[in-house]
Amino acid sequence: MTEITLYEVGPRDGLQNENIPLETDEKVIFINMLSATGLKFIESGAFVSPKWVPAMADSSVVMTQIKKKQGIMYPVLTPNIKGLDDALKFNADTACVFATPSETFSKKNTNCSVSEAMARAKEVAEEALVKGMKVRGYISTVMFCPYENEIQPLKVAKQAEELAKMGCYEISLGDTIGSGTPIKTKHMLMACRDAIGVEKLAVHFHDTYGQALANILVSLELNIKVIDTSVGGLGGCPYAPGAKGNVATEDVLFMLNGMGINTGVDLEKICEASKFVFSKLGRIPSSRVFNALESKNKRKKLL
Repeated sequence: MTEITLYEVGPRDGLQNENIPLETDEKVIFINMLSATGLKFIESGAFVSPKWVPAMADSSVVMTQIKKKQGIMYPVLTPNIKGLDDALKFNADTACVFATPSETFSKKNTNCSVSEAMARAKEVAEEALVKGMKVRGYISTVMFCPYENEIQPLKVAKQAEELAKMGCYEISLGDTIGSGTPIKTKHMLMACRDAIGVEKLAVHFHDTYGQALANILVSLELNIKVIDTSVGGLGGCPYAPGAKGNVATEDVLFMLNGMGINTGVDLEKICEASKFVFSKLGRIPSSRVFNALESKNKRKKLL
């Protein structure tokens, strides 16, 4: 049976986009619930300026209070050396760095040029590796940019190659505004595969236009083994108001289960975590699978 790894980003990439932050104790409960699902990677916080990302201001407390389980990695976002130093203080195991091939997106998102962002990522990666941490790289806007429109696959591949040379064990390719389609996904992934090999690639799709599962299927056909997901579709896209944001863990898991692909992740427990976190946010998950299973369970109770 084929095996695929689901890399859960809900506690970080999902929650950081929420207008009303979760309470710290609620985040801790949420991550602990995810630790019981069979997931092996749970991105749990971001050591960034609370001025720019207030929802992640309590990451240091969260990292000290969660019950870390053996065999599970709890990566954190570390955009600069200060963030890395903070992450090290709280025994984070994996540092995540990020960049984008789009100059305009880079300046608006991180207030620096692409070359400056890559130099910053290199500095963080080198120090993290010296300290015994693993380093994961993110590339945003891998197919489309909200400011520069279409992004050429070779630009993404070149940046992936640079991140790999820095020591990133894996590079997650992010369709930030969720407008990528299967053919464009295939061309982008093939360029990156040719540059650094498929074993170093992960995919990170937003579901703004309902294309995420189709893009993931293309990724699987190209032998991608790691998929970033977010329980309940937690999170949003600030460049596409009202968008669904990250692809839902439940939806991806349901598809993989139906294909006979093993992830080791329990769908029922994922739905429980979704229900918990969305109840605290005052709304229901955007996951189609979650809502279908909830309706099915309610009908059973009425019988």
